[in-house]
Parts: sequence; structure tokens; C-alpha cells
Amino acid sequence: MTDGLILYVPGAVLILVLLAKAPTLRRGWDQPLMRAVCALLVVGSLVMFLAAPPTISAVNRLTGVVNFSAPLVFGVLTAFSGSCVVLVLQWGGGPPAVVRRATWLTVAVFGGVSLLIVVLFVIGDAPVERLRDLDTYYANTPWIREMIICYLLAHTVGSSVLTGLCGKWLLSADHSLRPLRTGLALIVFGGLLDLGYLVVKWAALGARWTGRDWDLLSTHVAPPLASGAALMVGTGFIVPLVGGSPAWRDFSRYRRLHPLWKALRGFAASSVRTVPLTWWSPVGIRLIHRESVIDDGILALAPWFDPAVRRTAYEAARGQGLCEARAAVVADAAVLAAACQGRAAGAGPEHPDPYRLDSRPLTALSREFRGSPVVAAARRAAAAAARS
Repeated sequence: MTDGLILYVPGAVLILVLLAKAPTLRRGWDQPLMRAVCALLVVGSLVMFLAAPPTISAVNRLTGVVNFSAPLVFGVLTAFSGSCVVLVLQWGGGPPAVVRRATWLTVAVFGGVSLLIVVLFVIGDAPVERLRDLDTYYANTPWIREMIICYLLAHTVGSSVLTGLCGKWLLSADHSLRPLRTGLALIVFGGLLDLGYLVVKWAALGARWTGRDWDLLSTHVAPPLASGAALMVGTGFIVPLVGGSPAWRDFSRYRRLHPLWKALRGFAASSVRTVPLTWWSPVGIRLIHRESVIDDGILALAPWFDPAVRRTAYEAARGQGLCEARAAVVADAAVLAAACQGRAAGAGPEHPDPYRLDSRPLTALSREFRGSPVVAAARRAAAAAARS
């Protein structure tokens, strides 16, 4: 059962991802990229479920053919390798005609290998059921040996192309495209795990050809590597699609505004009555609500904004080598932090002509509010003044 869980868990994760992305995939079904994503997730989850020993035993029993699962699993695994390459081709873009020809060539090559695997199994002889070590047990059996070599060669080519292309893309990708770079890094890591799986499989097979027994590599080391590889690669393809979506961008902005919202919500509540949110409220509504609370908090604290604090913080930020735009945001965050301290300590507004804070975007203001040493110094100075 442990062998089954090692493969069932990533298979279930891929299915959950497929279900979560189903609305997006359905809306974009006319796009080749979306169809490629769907194919990858479906085939990837099939590989995980079909390759588990309990499933292998059940399929063999239901079909009445000993080792029927062998060409089935090897063929689906070959299709998975091809779908990875197709998705990279669609993802990378380029002239549509060139991408289309490369896609059809990939489908034809890997589809042909899958068909060859079935043919080799039919003309070969594998009378003893093997649930975990078929590739090493039949390593020297005519035709079955060639079937095993075909699937390993196709898998090696697909995994090498996938890892190489994504690694090259990762090195040249713009650092501002964080979801894309994260996805590529996951795919490269998964590809390296998959190459490790292939090295182990080839080593165990080669040992059989030379009269040695390294079957433990194939039966105990290879399955966890395959499981991790499938999970990383599947997740890597999904992250850029999710990360580039409006919902993800809203969630990312919502999360980055948390420090500012946490500091200002008490002040906003004293001047305006905020509308409570239900736990099922969409992230877009939550973002609007959080931005409103922050704006209301800034408005409530405006009488405590000290122009002198801003001047001091701005000069300190410029002295640290920050550009003018970022130094201005740091200075505004310092004014806001000092006002929070003063208002919380019960100090009355002392500035008849206070500074008008208007930093945008709020995410930049929130980042400096939380992490800038200049802002931390202004906060400490305001707290000390309040105590004295």
C-alpha cells in the first residue's frame, strides 16, 4: 500500500489542480496552450494512478492478460513525456506555423513510440506477473527487452528536452516575472528528479545485462523520484498560469497590504464603519475592502502627519543611496509610522498644516512601512517622544 500512496498522492494533487483550473481551461479551450495544459494534467495523473502496484494488479486481473499493465503504463508514460515537450513548445511561443509543425512532429514521434511499445509487448512473451520489477525481471527477454528500452529512451529524450529548454529559459527570463521564474524553477527541479529516476532505471537495467543484481534501485529508489518529479513538473506548469491570473494578482496585492492594514484598521474603525466580510467573500472584494480600510486609516491619521518627520526620513533614505522615488515612499511610510505611534499614545494633533500623504502604490508603502530601517527609526523616535 505504501508503494501505492507514493504514486496516488501526486496523482490526486494533479487531479485537484485540473479541477481547480477547469473553468479557465474550459474558457480557453480554443487556445493550444490550454489544451496542452489539460493534456499534461490528465496524462500525468493517469501515469501516477496506473503505475501504482495495486492498480497494476487490478488491471491485469480485470483484463485477464498477464502484465497487461506494462504496455499501458509505458505507453501513457511516453505520452506524458511527449505532452511535456508539446507544452513547452506552446508555452515558449514563436511563429504559429513553426510551433504547429513542431507540435505535430512531437505528437507523431511519441505516439509512434507508444504504438511500438504495444506491438513489442504483443510479439514478446512475459508469462510471469511482475508488479514492481518488470523492467529488470525481463531485461534479457527478447522483444520485452526492446519494449523496455523504447519507453526508457522516449522518456529520456522527453525529460532531457524539457529540463534543458526550461533551464535555458529560466536563465534568460525577466526577474520581474516571478510566477514564470518560479514555475520554470519547479520544472527544472522536477526534470532533474526525473533524470535521476532514469539514471537509476538505466543502471538497474544495465546491471541485469552484465549479470549483476541492482534491482533495489529500480524497485525502491526509482518510485519516490518519479513521484516527486511528476508533482514538481505538474506544479511548475500550473504556477505561471495561476500566478498570471487576475485572481492571483489580487491575492498577491492583498497579502502585501497586510502590514499596512494591520497597523491602520483600528484608526479606520474609529472614523468609519467598515462592512464585515464573510469567509466566502472573493479575494477581489477582500482587496477592495482592505484598500478602503487603509485609505480611511490614512485619512484619520492625517492631522498627526509631521512634515519634519518626512524631511528627516527623506534625507536619511537618500543618504542610504535610495533613488528619489523610493526615498519619497520611505519618507511617507515614516510619517505614517510616527503618526500611528503618536495617535496610539493619546497625543493630540499638533500640526495645523500637516503633510498630505499620497504615496502610491499602497503595496510599496506597505513594504517600506514594514521593512525599512528608516521607518523603524522614525517609529522608535515617535514612541520615545510619546513616553517623554
